[in-house]
Amino acid sequence: MGLFDKLAGWLGLKKKEVNVLCLGLDNSGKTTIINQLKPSNAQAQDIVPTIGFSIEKFKTSSLSFTVFDMSGQGRYRNLWEHYYKEGQAIIFVIDSGDKLRMVVAKEELDTLLNHPDIKHRRIPILFFANKMDLRDALSAVKVSQLLCLENIKDKPWHICPELYFFSDAYVDFLRRGAL
Repeated sequence: MGLFDKLAGWLGLKKKEVNVLCLGLDNSGKTTIINQLKPSNAQAQDIVPTIGFSIEKFKTSSLSFTVFDMSGQGRYRNLWEHYYKEGQAIIFVIDSGDKLRMVVAKEELDTLLNHPDIKHRRIPILFFANKMDLRDALSAVKVSQLLCLENIKDKPWHICPELYFFSDAYVDFLRRGAL
């Protein structure tokens, strides 16, 4: 069973086709994370910032994923809500090294969680604490505290340090079915 199959299982996604929204502020690493999730022969060598949004499609042995990579620039964030109804899962990416904009990330997360198309749905959210390799990056625990993730009681969620997620140890952890 592949990485996406395990993620789908953890997120409780049982459908054959799944729409995933990838959200977060600009320069948080959304496109890079999506690229790393692709099979190695489909990965792009150069990553450029997303303007507006892009759509990526993945197939696993049991599922077809459509990932909406939504631009995090301020002028494009209002477009996110047009895709909430179609989303069955959310990947929310946080730049752990950008302490100054953690407040903005929290505001955007709160806006997302309180939107009528999300608020009353039990949509699973996977948080990526990205850029953990930066010298003064916040830990996943600290990011969780700053975003007040413990207050999310009505949706399944998980926070993952990005470096750990793509390490062999985490992939092995997923393969053993621990997630």
